[in-house]
Amino acid sequence: MKKTFTLMMLMAMGLPAAFSQSKTTPAIAPPALAAIKETDLKKDIFELASDAFRGRRAGTLDEMRAAVWTAQKAQEIGLKPAGDDGTYFQFFNMRRVQIDSRSTMQLNGSSLALWRDFWPTTPVTARFEAPIVWLNSMADTTQNLQGKVAVVKIVDPKPMPVSWVSLYGYRYTASAIRQQSMALRRKGVVAVIMVANDVAEKAIDFIGNNFQKGSYANEGLRTNTQARTNFNTNAQAMVPVILVRASVGSSLQQGGTIRGDFRENTFLYPSVNVVAKVSGTDAQLRKEYVLFSGHHDHDGVGYGMEGRDSIWNGADDNASVTVGMLAIARAWVAKPGKRSALFVWHGAEERGLLGSRWYAVHPTVPKEDIVAVLNGDMIGRNNIDTAALLGSTAHRNSQQLVDMAMKANTNLTHFKVDFSWDAADHPEGWYRRSDHLPYADEGIPSIFFTTLLHPDYHTPRDEPQYINIAKLAKMSRWMYATGWLVSQAPQKLALDAKK
Repeated sequence: MKKTFTLMMLMAMGLPAAFSQSKTTPAIAPPALAAIKETDLKKDIFELASDAFRGRRAGTLDEMRAAVWTAQKAQEIGLKPAGDDGTYFQFFNMRRVQIDSRSTMQLNGSSLALWRDFWPTTPVTARFEAPIVWLNSMADTTQNLQGKVAVVKIVDPKPMPVSWVSLYGYRYTASAIRQQSMALRRKGVVAVIMVANDVAEKAIDFIGNNFQKGSYANEGLRTNTQARTNFNTNAQAMVPVILVRASVGSSLQQGGTIRGDFRENTFLYPSVNVVAKVSGTDAQLRKEYVLFSGHHDHDGVGYGMEGRDSIWNGADDNASVTVGMLAIARAWVAKPGKRSALFVWHGAEERGLLGSRWYAVHPTVPKEDIVAVLNGDMIGRNNIDTAALLGSTAHRNSQQLVDMAMKANTNLTHFKVDFSWDAADHPEGWYRRSDHLPYADEGIPSIFFTTLLHPDYHTPRDEPQYINIAKLAKMSRWMYATGWLVSQAPQKLALDAKK
């Protein structure tokens, strides 16, 4: 009778009996699936991804308001603060370098408009006045360019990005500018001007918006490779590289003189991680943590497109995981695991994984006690029966953790799991673009749950009405069930032998 009652309870919670019984090793059922409710997820995502939060751009008051909203929700659910000084918050500084809005460029005495006609591609302080040398192709670089402004129309980069890759125009243009400007900088030019071709012109609003926002890095994080890269000061890096519209290119082709006066500004902005926990039930294992990871920021206010407003709400990226983690937290509070659960909503992910880079080096719990990191990024779109798991094949660092995730899926959610995006040579490089990466780099077992890209990725169309709430709930249950298995394991998860 007791066994029959247990099976009936599992079925009432929507959990297949297969999860509780196996022909091999018995699985441990996640006991509070009923706490993950579509109504909660829908309410939360329509709040967080609304225009009221103005896209939650890192370093703005909008991100701070989103962080406070997340912390308040965590407190209401019953999570305990696990940030700095007994709070839900861990603040860190971002260093931003941006072109000053007073920077100017003149062509034969006529002023061009910053952020409309021309875009400095990197922040730099430089003054120059020099003759234009129009290059019909990169083969023209054999002529003397010392002290000149080299102007060339963008040509296809090598290799070309695959046609279906996300943000194709941006990737194409950034790669072309990097390759071609590097060759020209070596010729002793005082500036490089890249004229947009058809591909770059179509994507110039998105490209220009990124150049206008500037460069970001962690302040005071010595191990951050990005900080060393963004702010190197070798002579070639100080030569300005400027993207101009195709319409400006026709005037440049006539020759003459270019005068530029570029200035850069450096700012320190605060960003914040939201950190909360649920203590475990086992006297010994409660000292260890299953870390659920996501990010609460997005792109903020940019430019409008196709009748949309200029607020990039980031519903899937990544309000979906922010609210999914709140749903998982409700389940964990209802029935804690043997190990403690740690929830970290990272700030400034979109600026270069800055919040997770900071927390991975400065955790608020002993780093050696973090047993596993379960990260999510974009879990609310595409076919309800498909998902992807990264850190599972080419980038795997813990076979045990992958096995637990697949066991949870086999017995509960039944996704058709796409492993191809974890390939080392996948054109998207998706594995290295989310918050699990700094933890994996620190030697912590880590995996990445996602439902992959869609046409609204990093556009103002990523809005809550397009989220598949049923799929969001299903993905949240998969992450929860995986975390539950980790929490109940008698031993810490093993790292794979280094390849």
